[in-house]
Amino acid sequence: MDNQHEKITGYRDLTKAEVDLMNKIKAEGERLDALCEEVRLHIANSPALPGENHPKANPASWAAMGATEFQTGLMYLTRAVARPTSF
Repeated sequence: MDNQHEKITGYRDLTKAEVDLMNKIKAEGERLDALCEEVRLHIANSPALPGENHPKANPASWAAMGATEFQTGLMYLTRAVARPTSF
């Protein structure tokens, strides 16, 4: 469907500069996703260290939270550029 954003409440046309900035944010997201995957692989391929079974030392949990925080930050940046008027 053409011009879908015109049919969704709270969205508007973006300028060329805004589209470029959004694409830059999206590209940074891909780079951060690759970094998170690299960390996950490192954890999976590393021997457990003494005390690592303690909940506060769980590297997989920290890696997952790091990825979530990156996703949240990227969402904040895209909303800052797009400036939707809906909640």
